[in-house]
Formats: sequence, structure tokens, C-alpha cells
Amino acid sequence: MLSRRSALSALALCLAPAVARAHPATQAHPQAAEVQKALVAFREALAAAVQAKDVARIKGMYTEDFTHTHGSGKVDGRDARIVSLLASEPVIELAPMSEISVRVHGADTAILSARSPILNRSENRTYDFRWIQVYVRSGGHWHLAASQATRLPPTA
Repeated sequence: MLSRRSALSALALCLAPAVARAHPATQAHPQAAEVQKALVAFREALAAAVQAKDVARIKGMYTEDFTHTHGSGKVDGRDARIVSLLASEPVIELAPMSEISVRVHGADTAILSARSPILNRSENRTYDFRWIQVYVRSGGHWHLAASQATRLPPTA
């Protein structure tokens, strides 16, 4: 029978590889700067398509199964998100970004994360959000596959 200390040590040894993978060393992908530039260009092209109210172009920039999870937990699909864009609702896709990070996974997947101020129209108050967007490349073009926003607590 193992002592409690021995059992905990054995468990720690088993979990060590998983823990190491949970917090990998920060190492930039060789194409991270190039992908970041492409994703910023994607966001600019999306803003231009929204400004022009080009529904077909906007729709083609999202995957069919796109989902966005709001800070409230509400989930939108692609069509609902396009309605929000065309209604000029405050959305992360069009918000100014700071603390930008791009993680590239393989040749055709990238995660863009950043921080943005978003206006809550009902409260007429701006809140900071930290968000992620998952992009996939298909046919040589990036498409937005998923996003999630988390409202940050107010700063003192």
C-alpha cells in the first residue's frame, strides 16, 4: 500500500508532462509576423466590406459554422454575427486592438488575441474586453471560424 506522500509523488510524475504542455515556453512561430500582418489586413478588409454593406463578401469571410461567444455567454452563429455587423453594433471584429498576440498552429490555423474597448450601448459605457479569434486558411484565404470575448473587471 502506498503512503499518501508516495501516491502524490506518483501522481505528480504522471501529470508532469501534461503540466509542461499546459504552459509551453513562449516561442514565436517562424511565420507569426507574416500571419499577423495577414490577419490585420483581413480585419481591415472586413471593416471595408461592412462599410460597403457587402453581405456576400462578409459572409465569405466567415466559415459556415462560425460561432461567437459573448461575454454574457450568449452564442451567435455566422448569420446573427453578420446582422450585428451590418447594424453597426459594437463588435470585436471592428474594435481597435491592443496587447495583440498571434499564435500559428500548422500552416492553416491561427489564433489572434487582443484587448479592445467595446461600448455597451444600453449603459452608454465602454468596457475593456479580452478576446480571441480563431482563423483557418482555405483556398489560400483566411476565414474567421470562431471568436469569444470576455469582459474585464473595471480598473480602479
